[in-house]
Amino acid sequence: MSLSSLKPLGHRNFALLWSAALISNIGSWVQAVALGIFVTNVTHNPFWTGLVAAAAFLPNGLLAPFGGVMADRFDRRRWLLLTTAFETIFAGLLAVLSATGSATPGLAVLVAFFGGTASAIGFPAYQAMLPDLVGREDLLAAVSLSSAQFNLGRVIGPVVAGVVIVEGSYSLAFLVNAVSFFAVIVALLLLRLPPREVARVRSGIIAPMISGIHTAWSEPGCRSAVVLIGIVALIGSPFIALVPAIAVTGLHAKSAHQGSAFTSVLVTAQGIGAVVAALVLPSIARRFGRGHQLRTALMALPVLLVLYGLSSDIGLSAASIFFLGAGYFAVLSGLNTVVQLRAPRAERGRVLSLFMLALGTLYPVGSVIEGEAGRLIGARTVTVGAGVALFVAMVFILVARRDYFVAVVEDI
Repeated sequence: MSLSSLKPLGHRNFALLWSAALISNIGSWVQAVALGIFVTNVTHNPFWTGLVAAAAFLPNGLLAPFGGVMADRFDRRRWLLLTTAFETIFAGLLAVLSATGSATPGLAVLVAFFGGTASAIGFPAYQAMLPDLVGREDLLAAVSLSSAQFNLGRVIGPVVAGVVIVEGSYSLAFLVNAVSFFAVIVALLLLRLPPREVARVRSGIIAPMISGIHTAWSEPGCRSAVVLIGIVALIGSPFIALVPAIAVTGLHAKSAHQGSAFTSVLVTAQGIGAVVAALVLPSIARRFGRGHQLRTALMALPVLLVLYGLSSDIGLSAASIFFLGAGYFAVLSGLNTVVQLRAPRAERGRVLSLFMLALGTLYPVGSVIEGEAGRLIGARTVTVGAGVALFVAMVFILVARRDYFVAVVEDI
């Protein structure tokens, strides 16, 4: 690791928003873990585990194009303030429902969906703001640090969730998330950004979306990144949603408390793997080349999935998901960086939203499918099968559509 990977934190605006987003992501992971444990313990059905994760994440795909248009059309900071306020409201509502004993699995899924909706239409603005916070020369490191921040929240959040649930309650966990959003609101109010000229577009929503699709599809790197992340999201990403199912049923937890502990251990191990990857990948990329690094990660990810699925106890599972988290981070951040740097500035929000569309729609679809399959044949067996299927898909693309691999690993 070199200090250059931390250079973006020297920019006041980036440091403010990065720190606030870390606090918010810790809260979000506290809620995500609490929701997963809640529905798993109530229903004892991996299908519900996948469904509640899908409900929170599906809007990121379905509504990302709308959020992308808003990010390009309006002041991005004000738009993000508005959507964050709604996220706060829905997290607070979930806390109230839980505290009053009204939080059924169905209602939890519904509120998670609305909270995910607010996040989905705001996140493209956050993504599109990054180059304005640090400048192009530090963008690669900023993207990596932003991803590391998300995964650092994944490390800390489950630990906090375990303590809050055991010593407090589910409602307290949801309240922690609601309060965490205020950090982002304060940071956005403190940002000092140069005036940005916003285009006065009167063409509605559909025309700008179509323009963004055309731009993304005409640029080989953006097109290939969107296709590859879609395949990974559908087949590989659902392992994240199934962590509670692996912990509770796959590892045969003997009690709700042990199931919560196993879940926290696995989610934390995955997050640590991702954070470590964020710190070492820039050095690896400089030594071996960014393209070689991304190509290796795409081929290694299926193997790591299989190893994780084959792990039969909490120690082996934690070790394997640590490496899986690192490999998944390398794929996700590598493909995201391709889009960040190759998308035209004026349409950056819309092009990034298509990347999020592929990830946000296919991940929850895969989560529901693999969750139902896990109910029938076991979550660990499904994870192994997903790894095999993803490996076959990557080999097929490498042989039959090598241009997809070439486009995302070419020098920018």
